[in-house]
Amino acid sequence: MTISDRPSLVFLVLLTVTGTLFGIISPEFVPSTVLLLPMFIGSLWLGPRSLPWFIVFVCTCFCVLLINQQVVSQRTLTRAAVTFAIALLIMFTSFRRSRLGVSGPLGESIFVDLRDRISKQGNLPELPPQWLVESVAKSAGGTSFAGDFIVARRSGDDKLDLVVVDVSGKGVEAGSRSLFLSGAFNGIVSALPGEQFLPAANDYLLGQNWAEGFATAIHLHLDLTTGDFELRKAGHPPGVWLHAGSGRWSVLNSDGPILGLIEDTDFECVRGHLEQGDGLLLFTDGLVETAQRDISLGMDKLAGLGERLFQQGFEGGARMLIDSMEQTNDDRALVVVHRR
Repeated sequence: MTISDRPSLVFLVLLTVTGTLFGIISPEFVPSTVLLLPMFIGSLWLGPRSLPWFIVFVCTCFCVLLINQQVVSQRTLTRAAVTFAIALLIMFTSFRRSRLGVSGPLGESIFVDLRDRISKQGNLPELPPQWLVESVAKSAGGTSFAGDFIVARRSGDDKLDLVVVDVSGKGVEAGSRSLFLSGAFNGIVSALPGEQFLPAANDYLLGQNWAEGFATAIHLHLDLTTGDFELRKAGHPPGVWLHAGSGRWSVLNSDGPILGLIEDTDFECVRGHLEQGDGLLLFTDGLVETAQRDISLGMDKLAGLGERLFQQGFEGGARMLIDSMEQTNDDRALVVVHRR
């Protein structure tokens, strides 16, 4: 029992004893199921070491109340069966939490705090006024955990690195891996030059030896002063370049295998220069691919919607594009880069 558990445990023991005494004194007014209240509170407050012993104590008090019953009816036996079933469920949950070593709400708050801290690494940095970058990510099923994430970093020499990653799986299944990789990829992109990021990320994933340890990614290395950029991808959908001069779009395709599958591989680089008014769209396959639609058709639709941004303006464009695309049962992420 931890020190933080002691006040809660003392209070719950007193509550259980009080309920038992009232149940013995006035069984017609205080039913035996009153002990479900401290049992439920204990499942929220107590840690996995104290909780099983407290549940045993409550069950013992419940047996005392049953012995005190003058008439044991079928309803009484049913209440007893339900109470013991709830006690077993709480103990089973406690044994599962013992791997973490904290109570349920505290463990959840730690996990949420970890998610929030790591997700901040994908927050877009402050940019010069002539640049606009927006990002939107949505998870499958609307959960807070997704397999798609974004890493963003601006260096001191006015270089911007943007990485859009799609981890294998979707929703909560991929959430733990994406939380882990977002922190690792942020460190890699901060420590290495742009051309070394994908090879280093590939080596890192290979070293994890995960059963489903692969991911796709697209990496944009942008010079904020000149507008020159380098784009590399690893098994990921290509980027889309919106040309302000012609009002048309083109696909920035390059070769590169999925991260975490092949050792010592190369990733082809596509270079270009963003003129004033140009834009780039970086996205994951969940945004453009469905079971009924090929990815190329989805990219055509996304690029067509992107052309509207020349008339409507790029402000809020990422949200508009992702909302205009069809809902899919997959995680989705989109980054819009615009040179004003």
